[in-house]
Amino acid sequence: MSPSMDTELFRHIANSYRRLLGEALVPEGMSDAQGAAWLYESAPFGLLAHGTQADPVFMYGNCRAQAIFGYTWEELTALPSRLSAQAPERGERQAFLDAVTREGFVKDYRGIRITKTGQRFWIERATVWQLIDDAGVLRGQAAMIPHIAAC
Repeated sequence: MSPSMDTELFRHIANSYRRLLGEALVPEGMSDAQGAAWLYESAPFGLLAHGTQADPVFMYGNCRAQAIFGYTWEELTALPSRLSAQAPERGERQAFLDAVTREGFVKDYRGIRITKTGQRFWIERATVWQLIDDAGVLRGQAAMIPHIAAC
């Protein structure tokens, strides 16, 4: 299945965002299929999500996130999310993710990340939230990256 057609994952991402932040992630009035396609193909921000494994692996990365980090869909969805930060920044990243777990979401996050080729960059004004399905089951965490900057 094309990631732009995965409406179940889209619903987890969009509905948990709306519940926790009180606003829509995609333009209003879209069907789930339209919203999933827009989020994957056209969103002006990077969107990543990882699962709940002990060492979480990305389960989603829209086209913008793939371009930011320099990975294909296949590469990104096989990557442990901790590898999106260099070793010195991983402790800070984990402390931040623990705060997201406690609070449900955090807005305006800024942190250093790394591309596939090793280039460091800042993610800025990011929002990270818990992915909780309609039954209340934790499915992982997601991050919206609206802005990046060179280190």
